Amino acid sequence: MKEGYKNTLEEHPFYFDHDTTLEEKPSKLNNPFSNKIPGIAKKAAKVFQLFIEMEATKWDYDFKMQKGKMFGVLVIQLKNLCYAFIGTNSGKLQGSVGCNKFIQSVFDDSADDFFINKGMCELTKIGQQINASTSLSESTVLKAKRKQKSIRLQQQLFSHYRFLNIHRETSSVLQISKVDNLNNPPSAAGECAAPKLLHYAFKNKIKPIALVEFWWGNSIKNDERKHLHFYPACTNKCRPIFAYMLDYKDIYNQANSK
Repeated sequence: MKEGYKNTLEEHPFYFDHDTTLEEKPSKLNNPFSNKIPGIAKKAAKVFQLFIEMEATKWDYDFKMQKGKMFGVLVIQLKNLCYAFIGTNSGKLQGSVGCNKFIQSVFDDSADDFFINKGMCELTKIGQQINASTSLSESTVLKAKRKQKSIRLQQQLFSHYRFLNIHRETSSVLQISKVDNLNNPPSAAGECAAPKLLHYAFKNKIKPIALVEFWWGNSIKNDERKHLHFYPACTNKCRPIFAYMLDYKDIYNQANSK
C-alpha cells in the first residue's frame, strides 16, 4: 500500500455544500459514455473543482503551463443513506505526492517487490547500452531484447490492474482485454478516473449514483479538451473495462445509439 494512503472509507468522501434531500437522483447509474450528465453529478463536480483549485497549490505541477488532466467524481449513497461523492484524477500527478483524499490507483507500486520500478530501470540500462554501442549487430540484438522485455513488463503490469465488477467478481485489465478480443490493452489502461472511482464503490459496498469526468488545466492539441468541460469516458481504454464492471457488453453502443 502506498505510503500515507489510508484505504478507509472515512478518509475519502467529499460532502455537498448544500442540502441534497430534494435533489433529483438518477434511478440507476448514468452511462459513462453518454453526454447526458445528471444534475447532482455536475454539482458534485463544481464542489470538487473548488477543492482542486485550493489543493493544487501544494502540488509540484503547473496546470496552466503543463498538459492538463482529466478528473472525475462519483456521487455515492453512504450506508447511512446520506449522499456524498468521491473524486480522483486520471493517471498520476507527476512530481507530486498527490492528495490522500483522492481515490488511488488500483495498482500498488510495491507489488511483487516493486517489479515495475525494477523493470523500468532495466529498460533504461538497455537503452543506455544501445546508445553506447558502436556495433550495428549488437544494437539490433539489444533493441530486440528491450522490446521483448517491455512487452513482458507491460503484460505483468496489466495483470496487476484488477477491477471488481457489479457482482463483486475480480478480473485484470489483461484478462478483460482478451475477452474483448484485444491483443494488448492500450497504454495506461486502468488509470482513468472513472473506473477507479467505480471500483472503489464496489469494493466498499457503497451505492454508485452518478458519474462524470471533466478536464482541468491546459488544453491538449487542437483544443480537444477544454478547462472545466465535461467529457464522456474514453473509448479505447474504458469501454472494455466498463463493459466488464457493469456487466453490460453494449454499454458504449447504447450510449451512442440514436
